Amino acid sequence: MTEGQLSPIVAIAIWWHANTVAHLFIHRPFFRRPGANAAFGAGLSLVLGFPQAVWRDRHLAHHAGRAWRFRVSGEVAIQSLIVAAGWSALAAAAPHFFVAAYLPGYAGALALCALHGHYEHAGGTTSHYGRLYNALCFNDGFHVEHHRHPGVPWRQLPSIRAADAKTSAWPAPLRWLQRITTAEAEDAEPAFLRRARSLRLRTLTALERVVLRSRRLQTLVLRRHARAIREVLASIPPPRRVTIVGGGLFPRTALILRELCPGARLTIVDADRAHLDRAREFLGGDEAVFVHGRYDADCGAGADLVVFPLAYDGDRREIYDRRAESPVLVHDWIWRRRGSSRVVSIALLKRVNLVA
Repeated sequence: MTEGQLSPIVAIAIWWHANTVAHLFIHRPFFRRPGANAAFGAGLSLVLGFPQAVWRDRHLAHHAGRAWRFRVSGEVAIQSLIVAAGWSALAAAAPHFFVAAYLPGYAGALALCALHGHYEHAGGTTSHYGRLYNALCFNDGFHVEHHRHPGVPWRQLPSIRAADAKTSAWPAPLRWLQRITTAEAEDAEPAFLRRARSLRLRTLTALERVVLRSRRLQTLVLRRHARAIREVLASIPPPRRVTIVGGGLFPRTALILRELCPGARLTIVDADRAHLDRAREFLGGDEAVFVHGRYDADCGAGADLVVFPLAYDGDRREIYDRRAESPVLVHDWIWRRRGSSRVVSIALLKRVNLVA
């Protein structure tokens, strides 16, 4: 693994510690003896790369609703020296790692923490009740409840869930995606949201191209998707006519359904002709019908199953809410569970939902 590949791991590790262990320690110190808490705070400072005392004072000011002012204390000075010593030792022992992996990862962690804090309160304090996120982050999603009862242990937060809480289906670090994925019409979006949507689509396409360069990655992706798709399709009769929206660049769904539903007629609809040409290389010219164009309701007419990709450029709520004549299989983010659902991969943050 290269230093560039390690940077995201460093960023996520620091962000996670700041918003779980360090946050819990601020509200309920872990030890009875002051010396033990001081030692633990020093260790946290070393892990986080900034003094835990500064983080504590700033966070408590946030809860009190007052402006935070930096103040020097003996505790801050000692923890700052520990951080400086740790950075110096790391730079001396592994200078290339320090410059190419740790420092970019540290900057990324600060950005993640800032994003996290902003979207927990943008438009009002907001909670997220997704099970996976709260299991991994010690019920951090119960943020309305935490603000109302900051001294309550994290394990008890679900028991005091607020009926009037403002909620989001997105965890705070990813909540910036909410407005992109729920916008009803592109022409009603602000320009920056259209740019963000375009960036999301380009990113997913770039990741697909990475998979295309590696047979090992292709095998892994197909295996994970095949297991999830097989399990959700077990609840409906085997489809004979399937319309697949997009997905032409690496036609994983078509390759999987070709094996799971032999004899089914597959139609792939993609607005990019180059993607369709690549799909033909995988599937062969006679194994599917290739339609160059954007999807509309007529494309899925008569199909026993319509499949939508994660990179679908449209209103996902309409897919889930409409009364479809045939079942709909949607590749979606792991925290958006609908209908009969299976997780594809935690690492890919992905699941498939079958809505009949």
